[in-house]
Amino acid sequence: MLFLRTIISFLKDKEYRDLLLTSMFFIGIGSVVYHYLEGWSWIDCMYFCVITLTTIGYGDFSPQTDGGKIFTMVYILIGLGMILSFINTVYNHYENMKAERAEEVKDKNTGRF
Repeated sequence: MLFLRTIISFLKDKEYRDLLLTSMFFIGIGSVVYHYLEGWSWIDCMYFCVITLTTIGYGDFSPQTDGGKIFTMVYILIGLGMILSFINTVYNHYENMKAERAEEVKDKNTGRF
């Protein structure tokens, strides 16, 4: 339940929502470029973008064309900071929601309002 409440409150906040949309847009741009440069399926393109930008890098896909390699270098340099900011923001928001919930429970148990 806390996870669902966190997601809902996250989407209500304009700053967080803009960060989510920016992240989705950046993954979408990468997917389109890889689809046309490398000829990968759409799901493979999205998968590669997420795996690359989160620095997991399984190595099961890699660009084979010169254009794909050059784009990947630029894509990583630009996108890494943005994706890491998104992940950090989600984590901090979740931790804040968890702390607020713990405070509510504590206040309820002590009788403070």
